[in-house]
Amino acid sequence: MKFISWNIDSLNAALTGTSPRAALSRTVLETIAREDADIIALQETKLPEKGMTKKQASALSEFFPDYDYVFISSREPARKGYAGTMALYKKGLDLKADFPAIEAPEPMDSEGRMITLELPDFFFNLVYTPNAGDGLRRLEERQIWDRKYADYLSSLDKIKPVISCGDYNVAHKEIDLAHPENNHRSAGFTDEEREGFTNLLSAGFTDTFRHIHGDVEGVYSWWAQRVKTSKINNSGWRIDYFLVSDRISSRIRRSEMLDSGPRQDHTPLLLEID
Repeated sequence: MKFISWNIDSLNAALTGTSPRAALSRTVLETIAREDADIIALQETKLPEKGMTKKQASALSEFFPDYDYVFISSREPARKGYAGTMALYKKGLDLKADFPAIEAPEPMDSEGRMITLELPDFFFNLVYTPNAGDGLRRLEERQIWDRKYADYLSSLDKIKPVISCGDYNVAHKEIDLAHPENNHRSAGFTDEEREGFTNLLSAGFTDTFRHIHGDVEGVYSWWAQRVKTSKINNSGWRIDYFLVSDRISSRIRRSEMLDSGPRQDHTPLLLEID
C-alpha cells in the first residue's frame, strides 16, 4: 500500500487561492494525485468546524475524484480556523474513522489535531503535533502531549500494527536540521522535545525514513517561509515523519520526501509498505 502525508498550511488557500503561493500549492497537489496513494493525510487544513464550502469540495474532488474523506477542525475553546486534519482514502477501502482525544492540556484536544483510521490489518494515525511556540511558551504542555500521544499510539499497537504520520514538529537528531548548533533552544529542537520523540520510538515504533536511508544528511521536510533563501540553500528541518510498529518495519519498501518544487514550508512524504 502507498501513503502520503503533507502539512498543507491551509486547504482553502491551496484549493481556491489566487496568490502565487496558492498556484505552487496546487502543483504539489497534482504531484500527490499522480502518486495514486491509498490514503492521503493532510495537516493544518485550517477549515472551519463545518468543513469545506461547495466550491472547495468541488475543487478537492477535481484533484482526487476516486477518494472519500474525513476531517476534524478546531472547535471551542480552541481558536477557529486553526490546525485541523483530513484523511482522504480510496473509495471502497474497509475502514472506520475515529477522532481521539488523548487528555492533553486544553485546548490541544480541541484543535482538530488527530484522526485514526482502523483498517482490517492495521491502524492508520495522522497527527499534527502542537508547536512549542514562540519563546517556548507552550513547551510544558507540549511535553504532556508527547507523553499522552505515545501512550495512545502504544494502546493501538497492542491491538494491531500501527502506521502513523504527520507533522511532529521536532527534529529528532542533529542530522535532522541544517544548523543544529544555533537551535538547541528553538521550538522543535529542544532537548525536551527530542527526548519526547525518542521515548515515542522506544515504545515500539520505527522512523521509516531512517530505517531505509540510515544516517543520510541534508534531507529535510520543511524550509522556513520567512527566509527567502531557505530552500535554495537547503537550510531545512526534518520534522515530518512516517512511523510504523517495529514488528512491520521489515515490510517498508519506500520512505521519502516528494519534490514540492520551489514552494517553501513543508513537502509531502511518501511511504510504501507491503
